[in-house]
Amino acid sequence: MALSHQWFIQWSSPSLVFTDINAQYKNVNQYLYNRDVHTQNVIPKYYRNSEYYKNYDYQRNDYQNVLKKNRRQEKSRYSGVTLWLAMLGLASTQSIPADLETPPFSTLYKWKYMDFEFPSESHRQDAIISRKYVPENVLPLGLEIWGSRVWVTLPNWKEGVPATLATVSRTGGIASPLLVPYPDWSYHRAYNEPNKCLGMTSVFRVNIDQCGRLWVLDSGQIDSTDSPKQICPPSIMVFDLRTDALIARHYIPKKYVLQDSLFSNIIVDSSASDCSDLYAYISDTWRFGLLVFRDSDKEFWRFSHHLFYPDPLASNFTLHGLNFQWSDGIFGLALTPSDYYNNERILFFHSMSSYREFYVRTSVLRDPFRVNNSATEFNLVGESRGLSGQSSASAIDRRGVMFYGLVTRDTVGCWDTKKPYQMSTTGVIAMNAETLVFPNDVKIDQEERQNVWVISNKLPMFQNAPLDLDNYNYRILYADAIDAVRGTICDPNLTTGQGLHSRPLL
Repeated sequence: MALSHQWFIQWSSPSLVFTDINAQYKNVNQYLYNRDVHTQNVIPKYYRNSEYYKNYDYQRNDYQNVLKKNRRQEKSRYSGVTLWLAMLGLASTQSIPADLETPPFSTLYKWKYMDFEFPSESHRQDAIISRKYVPENVLPLGLEIWGSRVWVTLPNWKEGVPATLATVSRTGGIASPLLVPYPDWSYHRAYNEPNKCLGMTSVFRVNIDQCGRLWVLDSGQIDSTDSPKQICPPSIMVFDLRTDALIARHYIPKKYVLQDSLFSNIIVDSSASDCSDLYAYISDTWRFGLLVFRDSDKEFWRFSHHLFYPDPLASNFTLHGLNFQWSDGIFGLALTPSDYYNNERILFFHSMSSYREFYVRTSVLRDPFRVNNSATEFNLVGESRGLSGQSSASAIDRRGVMFYGLVTRDTVGCWDTKKPYQMSTTGVIAMNAETLVFPNDVKIDQEERQNVWVISNKLPMFQNAPLDLDNYNYRILYADAIDAVRGTICDPNLTTGQGLHSRPLL
């Protein structure tokens, strides 16, 4: 049952009901600030002694404590509302779209510019005056979905990004909601400047495992658009989504952080119900490497391969009359289902500046002894996507269907990974020159009936000149993954052409 936004505004529940709910379920969905984990992270010695920390200050100011107190009170109130709606069967994952202009996608939200849920209007105005918040400089880049929330990443590419990771409700109902900094303001630069390296610096991508943990890839780099500055060590932060508490932080070893490294994407790999076998794969887009992290012993290692490099012939981009050159290496990462190939997963990958797709078996990546003995394990998949076939992110659903953004075609493409990778066996889900301008991130949620999610953000235009704040520039769209490919060449149930399913991919 979809909940009408207007109905919710006009109707309110008896206060005694919410008081009783809060009393019994005071720990449900609260954004509690985990002081011990957040302030006592062990920063590697080689980073503590580096230039990052010459002026480091561990003292928290009184204003941050006020922010934390307000957030606790606010989220405690919201937890009661959420639980009460769930008891009525109204707090579902059903979404009320902002528009239906991009079938089969619905637009959950669209923004002319990104705004935040500041503690008060005076705090917003202070942030604008001090240039801690510059609306035209805030760009949504990545997304992730879990339960009733959608996470949005907002990297610190330009001055004035007050928070680099935030959430919005999955239920929709309004066109342009305010972003809620995750897990609270104290983790972000607008209100944590003295202790910036204990919080988040610049988040590009996030990923959620099946155990309800959010893996946040913090590049530690600011001003990436104009003059990149590595002000904090790159790291992975892990949050427990039941409490929104920080439970771990893993710093990428300095020996794997090369000059101009940019860690831009992360995907977690685990098949065990308790995630005891979890690995994370991390792309270094500017120095053409693939990092592997093993959670069981917190070890990292790095693969290098010529297939991680950009294709010079695909480094020239043209989008809506804007021509630009990017030499971005390995970027898109997508994992097959666990039983895809001899009961192991395959990692598909591609460079942003490329027309081709590649793959490697995860058993190779999981073995650190294969780092220098795996050149033949990284392979090309099928044919080229053709001119203007540069792709951003990609994701694969449980049926083995890949969805990916074609960034210079205003298009979301698809491919049934059990079929050959050819022009004739790849399809188009949606194309729209207004709503899908630069589909930057693509995700599949973990619902029983999965959805494909896309964020479009006009990134090249944003980097070239300020966007028109009178137009909608950013969108989050979603579609049922099965319905999106039904009847197309990407439909696993469709076999058109003799022998289409008879040719194994690997």
